[in-house]
Amino acid sequence: MRERYVVSYDDIRIDTIREGRGTPLVLLPSSSRDSEDFDDVAERLAAQDFMVLRPQPRGMLGSTGPLTGITQHDFARDISAVIHHANAGPAFVCGHAYGNWVARTVAADFPNLVRGVVLAAASARTSAPELGVALTKAANNALPAAERLAALQLAFFAPGHDPSSWLTGWHTEMTAAQRAATAAAPRSEWWTAGRAPVLDIQAARDPWRPKGTEHDFTDDLGAGRVTITVIQDASHALFPEQPLALVNAIAAWARLR
Repeated sequence: MRERYVVSYDDIRIDTIREGRGTPLVLLPSSSRDSEDFDDVAERLAAQDFMVLRPQPRGMLGSTGPLTGITQHDFARDISAVIHHANAGPAFVCGHAYGNWVARTVAADFPNLVRGVVLAAASARTSAPELGVALTKAANNALPAAERLAALQLAFFAPGHDPSSWLTGWHTEMTAAQRAATAAAPRSEWWTAGRAPVLDIQAARDPWRPKGTEHDFTDDLGAGRVTITVIQDASHALFPEQPLALVNAIAAWARLR
């Protein structure tokens, strides 16, 4: 079962995809991308008895709302409205790459709505400057495809994986708004994800999570809260690279919570 509807509050409209029945699980996309990236993984999770909720970030597809004068807490409030609307109890919230920051903020701001947080290919506390340059090139539709593919291969896809599926799906008009909203929310307010249990899914070939940073989030959040799972033969994109391994990791962890 797949349904698409709009969740509204105040002057906000959040375009949402829902599929499956069971434990609610919210999927949040990476920087400048929408949740249609998750078609394959969402279908697999729905088959594992999850009710998968995929809200589109403000400014993407059918989601609308103010994009200036806001912080990451406003994005988190959007997600809380989607969880409330589903009326199915506390949800697991999974954030991919940049989306993990929003997921942490939801857990910090609305602890009663969050059963657990999944950090999927979350970057380390700091990243190499060349990765940010590659991200900007990858999202720039005006650049030649060959240059964008090289940037995607460097920053998002493991060797031997075809990055061409990510030539589309970028909402570059949202990049500045997302960065400004994050900058306006001090890390101390959301970094530790409230008190929720955390699954830290690391991609073994992810340059945004280099060797030596594997236990950073355990150190920050506490060993008792964080479970680490490493997925082999994957980089920062993760979802299109290893969908089955990703789904199995999420499902196995969630069933123990």
